[in-house]
Amino acid sequence: MADPKGFMTTPREEWPRRPVEERVRDWNEVYVPGALLPIVSEQADRCMDCGIPFCHDACPLGNLIPEWNDLVSREDWRAASDRLHATNNFPEFTGRLCPAPCEAGCVLAINQPAVTIKNVECAIADRAWTEGFAPPRPPDRLSGRTVAVIGSGPTGLAAAQQLTRAGHTVAVYERDDRIGGLMRYGIPAFKMEKRHLERRLAQMRAEGTRFRTSTVVGRDIGAAELRARYDAVIVATGATAWRELPVPGRELVGIHQAMEYLPLANRVCEGDLAASPLSAAGKHVVIVGGGDTGADCLGTAVRDGAASVTQLDIYAQPGAERDEETEPWPTYPKVYRLSAAHEEARDLETAPAADADARLFTASTLRFAGDASGHVRSLHLVEVDAKRRPLPDSGQELPADLVLLALGFSGPDREDGLIDQLELALEPRGTIARDAGFATNVPGVFAAGDAARGQSLIVWAIAEGRAVAAAVDRYLTGSTRLAAPISPYDRPMAV
Repeated sequence: MADPKGFMTTPREEWPRRPVEERVRDWNEVYVPGALLPIVSEQADRCMDCGIPFCHDACPLGNLIPEWNDLVSREDWRAASDRLHATNNFPEFTGRLCPAPCEAGCVLAINQPAVTIKNVECAIADRAWTEGFAPPRPPDRLSGRTVAVIGSGPTGLAAAQQLTRAGHTVAVYERDDRIGGLMRYGIPAFKMEKRHLERRLAQMRAEGTRFRTSTVVGRDIGAAELRARYDAVIVATGATAWRELPVPGRELVGIHQAMEYLPLANRVCEGDLAASPLSAAGKHVVIVGGGDTGADCLGTAVRDGAASVTQLDIYAQPGAERDEETEPWPTYPKVYRLSAAHEEARDLETAPAADADARLFTASTLRFAGDASGHVRSLHLVEVDAKRRPLPDSGQELPADLVLLALGFSGPDREDGLIDQLELALEPRGTIARDAGFATNVPGVFAAGDAARGQSLIVWAIAEGRAVAAAVDRYLTGSTRLAAPISPYDRPMAV
């Protein structure tokens, strides 16, 4: 503990964002370049090094947060990088994309603003690359065992890196033309520039991990054939079956799923397209769904140059402080948060009818209406109570030339035939069933990540990847030295 009074003398200061008017004109990350390192050591000083660090329990990876906070406060970046990478394969991803449940569990957060754990993590990860603290770590010798990982999101990549470093020969199969899963085509570049992903993939290739893109397992290669080719298979395809909105007018042109819209915008940034065929430029956009994916659509539509953008959230607007009765510390509370996209929408006044920033709360979609050509032109909604019952005389009509559905995901997609060809057992909610060792009902086939857990956070995805790697290593060799931070049955802290 470098400064025992740091939490009393130093106020919380977060990585500053670029001015709204500047950042909405490009797709670069929203933060001021170079502005984190000058403040991060003092922010790390705010860590209390408490006797029972609940940030450990709040983080499924078990990140050694007080240890690397102390090392950063002393500016020992190499040691901080070693401690950070000891539990997390991809801290540059989580430092940008994770909503930081560790900060909700920070002991300081009981009565003060939490330590900026996420910012410290990001600073360590970026400094590690700059200083060369994250070199490839190829195995000393190969085991002679082979593993196929289906899916290249954070779960698949974490599992692949762990198993490669353990000496197994690992091939990652990805249905898209580039590796990365939702981090590649679902997460906008203004949240995480793809250079961070490319840098980590180069490290993995140097370690020996092999990648097979544009390959749909179940269609381009039979699932049974793949199983016969490898000693073990990990299914980490994610939960990509999106939820629908079955209301009148859904068939109208101009209503799309968020994951139809966001990948096209990312492909423009990748240089694949000159312009997105679903661009929001000049259109009145309504986003149905109040979560992070909806916020990603919001920031993207603003950068497209939409005429207006409104986001509908069926839940009530949360308060500024946690409800100690229903969401006591150290659980992750549902409080009002202003993401970069919502800050942009608020300052640019993209949604004059909204309650706050671009959001309309307690809003439920009743129907869509279109023009004579069958294109959507308006969305009709109603205000609802806590039990989602319509309130009388609360109807409202919003102009809508483009509607984006961001309602979450129900489980893995079955259209490619992978699940049926392997005859994998499913849970009642549609996710892949597995036992306490991440094993499915098919010998040698394991399941991890959102495909088995259900839609979750990136930090849980990486934890699943590390844990399933340990299970597969034990299956192949009889024992393992790989870390297994969670079991398939662990869940976030809750009341």
